[in-house]
Amino acid sequence: MQSRRFLALPRAFRRSRLLIVFGLGALLIGFTPWLGVASPTPTPTPAPPAEETAQQSPHHGVAPANAMEPTAPVLDRTGWTAAASDEETAGENGRAANVLDGDTGTLWHSKWSGTPAPLSHSVTIDMHRTAVVSALVYTPRTNGANGRVGEYTLSVSADGVNWPAPVAGGTLADDGSAKTLGFAPQGARFVRLTALTEAGGRGPWTSASEINLLGDPGTPEATVDLARTGWTAAASDEETGSENGRAANVLDGDTGTLWHSKWSGTPAPLPHSVTIDMHRTSAVSALVYHPRTNGPNGRAGAYTVTTSTDGTAFGAPVAAGTWRDDDTVKTATFTRAANARFVRLTVTTEAGARGPWTSAAEIRLSGPAAPAVHGSWGRITGFPLVPVATAVLPGDKLLAWSAYAVDRFGGSNGYTQTAILDLKTGKVTQRRIDNTGHDMFCPGIAMLADGRVLVTGGSNAEKASIYDPATDDWSATGSMNIPRGYQSMTLLSTGEAFVLGGSWSGPAGDKAAEVWSPDTRTWRGLPGVPALQASTADPAGPYRADNHMWLHATSGGKVLQLGPSKQMNWISTTGTGSITPAGTRSDSADAMTGNAVAYDIGKLLTLGGSPAYQNTPATRRAYTVGIAGTQVETARTGDMEYARAFANSVVLPDGKVIVFGGQSYPVPFSDATSVLTPELWDPATGAFTPLATMAVPRNYHSVANLLPDGRVFSGGGGLCGDCATNHADGAVFTPPYLLNQDGSPKPRPEITGNVPARTSPGATLTLSTSTPAASFVLMRAAAATHSTDNDQRRVPLTSTATGTGTYTVSIPADPGVVLPGTYMLFALDPQGVPSQARFTTIS
Repeated sequence: MQSRRFLALPRAFRRSRLLIVFGLGALLIGFTPWLGVASPTPTPTPAPPAEETAQQSPHHGVAPANAMEPTAPVLDRTGWTAAASDEETAGENGRAANVLDGDTGTLWHSKWSGTPAPLSHSVTIDMHRTAVVSALVYTPRTNGANGRVGEYTLSVSADGVNWPAPVAGGTLADDGSAKTLGFAPQGARFVRLTALTEAGGRGPWTSASEINLLGDPGTPEATVDLARTGWTAAASDEETGSENGRAANVLDGDTGTLWHSKWSGTPAPLPHSVTIDMHRTSAVSALVYHPRTNGPNGRAGAYTVTTSTDGTAFGAPVAAGTWRDDDTVKTATFTRAANARFVRLTVTTEAGARGPWTSAAEIRLSGPAAPAVHGSWGRITGFPLVPVATAVLPGDKLLAWSAYAVDRFGGSNGYTQTAILDLKTGKVTQRRIDNTGHDMFCPGIAMLADGRVLVTGGSNAEKASIYDPATDDWSATGSMNIPRGYQSMTLLSTGEAFVLGGSWSGPAGDKAAEVWSPDTRTWRGLPGVPALQASTADPAGPYRADNHMWLHATSGGKVLQLGPSKQMNWISTTGTGSITPAGTRSDSADAMTGNAVAYDIGKLLTLGGSPAYQNTPATRRAYTVGIAGTQVETARTGDMEYARAFANSVVLPDGKVIVFGGQSYPVPFSDATSVLTPELWDPATGAFTPLATMAVPRNYHSVANLLPDGRVFSGGGGLCGDCATNHADGAVFTPPYLLNQDGSPKPRPEITGNVPARTSPGATLTLSTSTPAASFVLMRAAAATHSTDNDQRRVPLTSTATGTGTYTVSIPADPGVVLPGTYMLFALDPQGVPSQARFTTIS
């Protein structure tokens, strides 16, 4: 349990109401270290509002045991040293070495006596050896708030002299909890934390009580599996007498066969090794080890990985560690990419110490991704909360929110933690929203016709709130007639907002539909649209069966409910409403925790999911759903390489769809069975192509959004309190269509001249571009939560060239096609490279 010490401080201390008594004194001391007060070490300040004790919901989730420990090991700090840009030594013992002494009562503090050293401040850890590092765990001081890190960057170095661009940056919440600052796993000797601001703006200070580093999480970023064609495998020993335990089995693609060290007669003693000969030299970044599937014996424990170009001379290990005694797939990330023909895995202990054996079902190798084929990832951006819900806003902003707290949910507390990421600067700002009386965890979301964001239900199950990006203000609107949580929403072609389902919050039962009017700001019930007909057969009943429905608005205020139930339905919102069957989704089973994406006019793609909300295997299947009038046609398209539930899917301006993250066996709050390889679906072929792996699992409570520059934000996951699976961060993925072979940006077309801020269906626009454009497309600004984004919509436009770089572009006249709302307008060149988007609101 050692690692939990660094991931969570006692929350009772942090939440103590008695701290309020000391607030004013703390504030005074905090702002006057220069008056002779003995250090900016104030009496404890009141717990921030985010940490107030919540009323717990009866539906509050419980994190599984494996969510309480980080996947990555806490690295041994023996022999480490710390140095700082500056440190306080006169007024107190604020030396940098204190972050490594194992005592949370001591601290590093930036210089404050005399003339305080100005921000920024940095502390650098020297491990005095090279190791794979994936995160820095920052524990704030325990005796006050001053010096808590706010905005930060993280950098790594091999030699302490050359420091490449930061691997992570962002903003931390102003509270006393330990913060895990993740980044793409890589080999390093030095790790530097730089504080750019103090979290509470109390002064020019930085402090830390402890710093730890996490090792290899088994999730190397920006790699792809190497093709195993022509490979061979040889072992130090293998069982051939009493079973087929030959080394060749690790390359046969069948996890039911295995290599096993010799065990009949006199067992061969440890260590055992298996060597992969690729019969060609390739760049290799990681080894993937699949334990046997039919029992625990022989699971690899302690291991090393070495490489060779000739099969004779093997160098120093490029990876080493100890794998856990379980049946999950393991990855050994290399401290450096190696150009090699031979890769050798040597196992020195059996994970469960059951005997002198080693076994493996499959072994794979992965190498660096090719940017022009697989895309690339930007640095990890830290948020002051877990981004459970997100919405894309004009002005290159991303709105995010969690719940009443930054790292947990529950109860009906009447306020919500929010944050806004400025996509131009990378800065993240935080704000608590109290004025609407609404805890917006597990909501329904609809992007309104005028560009505002409507958020409904959740922990405060009947409430509804509106965010206006033009004024950066939140306001309350009329409450729903039926309390809901985990409901789904879509805007209608009429400009009204439709909601259905949501038994997670409020009394479980038939959460029939209702519609919100922008004119009256009130809701009218649709008793003719019960949720039961659109529900899955989840064994948990309505509590889970009516969650996260896939809704696609069409003409005349109608909605196609195309999942996650295998039964699809047409919904009319006229009068009291009606719901009629639209057939089944081909041969699909119920697919809860999957999703649907509108990739073209009247064309949708559904991806993954599982028959029940959790604890059932996910599917690899994907289906197309075509709408022609009232007819709905469905077909199975190519399968994904990986089964996924809790994944997120995003349609790109060129009509292709990327699916991010998810689990092959969905369990809320767990990172087990995570899928780290995104996949790109091509509507022209129906096939999926693997993309560059991501560094952080994105499962339950994760999000993904198309950004105005044609890239994609992927983030979040967790929100389970004192657990290790809270991912208060995100990263931006650059799809292959934007990159040259060397990873440099491709030239992009630019929409020049004026794009109207507002226009209407059926309008014709006159546009100009810097270079010839082949097509134009509208992408509706979208909002995502819980793997569902009913706001996504891609609308290709008809265009005609009227001169060199000038075009007339026609917007469809049907508001059921170009649904009212804010859109990103992209131009694409003949190679499919998109421009930066220009925003316009169509209504």
